Amino acid sequence: MFTEETIKKIQHLKTPYYYYDMALLQKTLNAITTESVKYGYHIHYAFKANANANIIQAIHKAGFGADCVSGNEVKCAVENGFDTSNIVFAGVGKSDDEINYALDKTIFCFNCESIQELEVINELATAKDKIASIALRINPNVDAHTHKYITTGLEENKFGINPYEFDAVIEKLKSLPNLKLIGLHFHIGSQITDLSPFKQLCLKVNKINAYFLSKEYDLPIINVGGGVGINYQEPDNEAVIDFAAYFKVFHDFMELRKNQQLHFELGRAVVAQCGSLISKVLYIKNGINTNFAILDAGMTELIRPALYQAYHKIENISSISPTLIKYDVVGPICESSDCFGKAVELPITQRGDFIAIRSAGAYGEVMASRYNLRDEVRSYCSDEL
Repeated sequence: MFTEETIKKIQHLKTPYYYYDMALLQKTLNAITTESVKYGYHIHYAFKANANANIIQAIHKAGFGADCVSGNEVKCAVENGFDTSNIVFAGVGKSDDEINYALDKTIFCFNCESIQELEVINELATAKDKIASIALRINPNVDAHTHKYITTGLEENKFGINPYEFDAVIEKLKSLPNLKLIGLHFHIGSQITDLSPFKQLCLKVNKINAYFLSKEYDLPIINVGGGVGINYQEPDNEAVIDFAAYFKVFHDFMELRKNQQLHFELGRAVVAQCGSLISKVLYIKNGINTNFAILDAGMTELIRPALYQAYHKIENISSISPTLIKYDVVGPICESSDCFGKAVELPITQRGDFIAIRSAGAYGEVMASRYNLRDEVRSYCSDEL
């Protein structure tokens, strides 16, 4: 990804910063579109992965819808030109103000996660003399075999409605005239690299879909969320994931009825590989057992390693030394968890060297904080340099 030409363009910029390869983003968007249109699938982009304005504009131009999990994400989608008829509002804890804003914009659908939420949306919709289209977020109890913090499809997780609640939900809907049930929504987790959990999801969805039909709910929308993972270990070897294989799983195992649409909510797989966090080495601190490369970027700019113990490939893009040394690559934040990687093999690294932390396009900039009163960090796109 970082050619000599690219490095010359970016090395004069004040670090740390996020760098986005817009050509790679476009290549990813093209791949998703090419493979999804084969089956007539509908794609919504998960704003929580990255809400950078340039990224959002490219995704909007590609024709994707918006998957939002807060009122401000809904507002961001509206302000960036996404048609409100293609905006979905999910989330386990929607506030009244957020719901009212989405009702005023007449969004496509609310993904609802509890009986009480159904009651609240109906009450607020009634006050506005509106009918709110909703989908039920179902907990299918499918193990995504991923990190416990990003598993969302098990009964022990806070998300979704459990199958034992179906009868009560259906009975409740009969008394909520300002709600229109149009679909079922599922999302089992994130960073799923083995496609077999998606097959299991399909089989569960088929049974649940049939159950609702038996209750005379012939629903036009099935939304299977997202969650397909990326290659953090070797980002250049798999810069664009195999979307053909991903979508084919659903084509092979989903039993959709005639005219029933299948919707997806992709986030990480769209934007992760196009982004890197670029930092500069402040100090080298050599010890008897451990060498430290201390960067000017920290967990405030990329929290995933501290929060999830996540791996990101770390590269010294300025050193030409043939000798490799192991470093603990750390940031300046006053927390021991402020560490990007331990025993990372890098060329001999010195103060002032440029470090690229790869695959930071998802859950990097969007999760940044001002902890320690850090400055806000800028972002740059390849097509503007």
